[in-house]
Amino acid sequence: MSKLTLILMYYIIINLISFIIFFIDKQKSKKDRWRIQEKTLHTLSYIGGVFGSIASMLLFHHKTKKPDFVIITIIALMLNLFVLYKLKEMLF
Repeated sequence: MSKLTLILMYYIIINLISFIIFFIDKQKSKKDRWRIQEKTLHTLSYIGGVFGSIASMLLFHHKTKKPDFVIITIIALMLNLFVLYKLKEMLF
C-alpha cells in the first residue's frame, strides 16, 4: 500500500469520526444530556478531522454561535492545510 493511500485512508477515517462525534454531541445537547468536551472536539480537528468538524458544524448548526470555538476551528483548518501542503511536497 502506498504512502498516499495510507494518508488518504487516515484523513477519510479521522474526518468521519470527527463528523460522527460532532453529530453525537449535537444530539446530546438537544436532549440536555452529558456532552463531549470541547477539547476533545478541538483535538479531533487538529489531528486531521477538521473537514468533518466544519461539515458537521455547518450541517447541524453546532457550535457556530461560539466565536472562540469557530476561531480555534479556523486555526485548525489552516494548520491542516499547511500539513497537507507539506505532505504533498514530500510525496510528489
